[in-house]
Amino acid sequence: MNKKAVVLSSGGVDSTTCLSVAIDELGIENVSTVSILYGQKHSKEIECAKRIAEYYKVEHNIINLANTGIMDKSNCSLLAGSTEEIRHESYAEQIAADGEGMVRTYVPFRNGLMLSSVAALAMSIYPDDEVDIYLGAHADDAAGNAYADCSQEFTEAIGKAISLGTYGKVNLRAPLVNLNKAGVVKAGLELGTPYHLTWSCYEGGDKPCGTCGTCIDRAEAFRLNNILDPAL
Repeated sequence: MNKKAVVLSSGGVDSTTCLSVAIDELGIENVSTVSILYGQKHSKEIECAKRIAEYYKVEHNIINLANTGIMDKSNCSLLAGSTEEIRHESYAEQIAADGEGMVRTYVPFRNGLMLSSVAALAMSIYPDDEVDIYLGAHADDAAGNAYADCSQEFTEAIGKAISLGTYGKVNLRAPLVNLNKAGVVKAGLELGTPYHLTWSCYEGGDKPCGTCGTCIDRAEAFRLNNILDPAL
C-alpha cells in the first residue's frame, strides 16, 4: 500500500512548492491536488492551480465552499462581497502601521475550514490508503501573528484533530512551516517547481500589480535567490 498525498493548491508559490515536495517524497503517481472556492474576488488562482496540475499530470479537485454563506458575513478585502480595498504596501509596512496581529487580508479561519474539507475529501478518494495533506504555510505568514492559522502551533493542533477524526488515516504535513519565503523559493528551485505558471497577486487581471503585500514579498523572495520572477 502506497501512501497518498492531497496537496492544497492555490496556484501560488507556496502551495506549488509544496506540490513539488510531495511529488519528490511520494512519487507523482501518488499525488493529487485540491483547490477551494471560498468566495475570493477573482478566479485567477484557481485557473493557475488547474494549469499546474495539468503540467504535472496529476488529478485536480475543486471544493466549493462559496455557497455555504459562511464568508458572506466577512468584509475581508480578499472576498468578492467586500467593500474594503486591498492595501498596496508590504506586510512589514502594514504591521508597522497597524501593530502586530491580524492583517486585513486574513480570511476568517480559512485554513481551518479548508483543511477540514480536504480531510473529508482525502478519506473519500483514497478510502483504502493512508493520506498526507500537504499545506504550504510558511514562517513569514505567521510572523507578527498576521495569519494565526498559518503558525506551527495551529498546524500541529489541527493536524492532531484531523488524525484523530480520521482514525489515523489522514495526517497533515506542513513541510515549509519553518522556512521564510526566500527559503520556500530556494527549496522549490532545487525541485524544478514551475513558478512560471503560478499566481500570487491579490488583484485579478492579466499581470500582477506588483504593489500588494504578496507581490512585494514574492519579488523579494526571488531577488534573494538571485533570480528574476519567472512569472513576470
